[in-house]
Amino acid sequence: MIPGTVKMPVLNRFSTGVLISMTILCVLSCDDVVQPELMEPLLDIPLGFPAPEFPEENQFTSERWQLGKRLFYDPILSLDYSISCASCHKPELGFSDDRVLSMGIEERVGSRNAPTLANVAYHPYYTREGGVPTLEMQILVPVQEHAEFDFNILLIADRLKADSSYVQLSHLAYERDPDAFVITRAIACFERTLLSGQSRYDKFIHGDQTVLSSKEKIGLDLFFSDRLSCFTCHSGFNFTNYGFENNGLYAEYPDPGRFRLTNNEADRALFKVPTLRNVEVTAPYMHDGSIQTLEEVVNHYNEGGANHPHKSSLIRPLQLLQNEKDALVAFLKSLTDDHFITNPKFKK
Repeated sequence: MIPGTVKMPVLNRFSTGVLISMTILCVLSCDDVVQPELMEPLLDIPLGFPAPEFPEENQFTSERWQLGKRLFYDPILSLDYSISCASCHKPELGFSDDRVLSMGIEERVGSRNAPTLANVAYHPYYTREGGVPTLEMQILVPVQEHAEFDFNILLIADRLKADSSYVQLSHLAYERDPDAFVITRAIACFERTLLSGQSRYDKFIHGDQTVLSSKEKIGLDLFFSDRLSCFTCHSGFNFTNYGFENNGLYAEYPDPGRFRLTNNEADRALFKVPTLRNVEVTAPYMHDGSIQTLEEVVNHYNEGGANHPHKSSLIRPLQLLQNEKDALVAFLKSLTDDHFITNPKFKK
């Protein structure tokens, strides 16, 4: 087993009880032919991944998934009907965006770079400072943020109640009219199925030794080496330990990071460690989108970062040769899951 890879019982994604079969409303065309993109299961758990946990009051059903997906792409959630969740979380970009800082209504500029939603089901908490304990609660954050939707969840519910199709879907999914409970639960149900684990790296660790080039294999060895210790923070099947670290991006940070939540000086300029899955398509990087390319990211770590009192002891000059830096970038690109970012079932 490659150091740092998942060490848990392997679940075959075609196992009984794991593969959720299609039972979806409103997916038939006028000829009663199922749309091709919906022929595969809605909840498809990658090999080696644990089954995502759904809250007791929000267990997975196809009706909830369908409602959540529709809401995810609907600008009805924003004050002026101009943006949706998908505006900042685009499937082809690993459910992130390509802006330095994300844009809200009226082109208001946000304060942080949009993170990927890939494998968000497994996160123990949400936001860069980890202040939101559940995915359902996280849905409320963009709704009320001034530089995002700048709206009120109760007023969104009123809009949905005026749409008979939303009322019907809401009753099918949760047996109640659209309200804050329905909105947050449905979107969270959809987002928990955004599972990404079919990259070339995954195929390699599960036995296909031909999918990685010699350069990518050198990069893999470097990534999991004690010399670089990348795997210490970017560990496990999702390439993150979900911890809070300072990576020496700046000597002084305009964004206080986790301090914003805890008011503990020891947490100043600490941010949640992001996943590296699909990192090739989620540029720009860092909490503020200040680094544009993977090559620049590797250079940042190779140089040891800026001095900051809370910088992690793991951030130090690495003295990588150019061919080693190239190999490391090549390995990171092997984490791209083409099936995930092109999967039509996740698209509008």
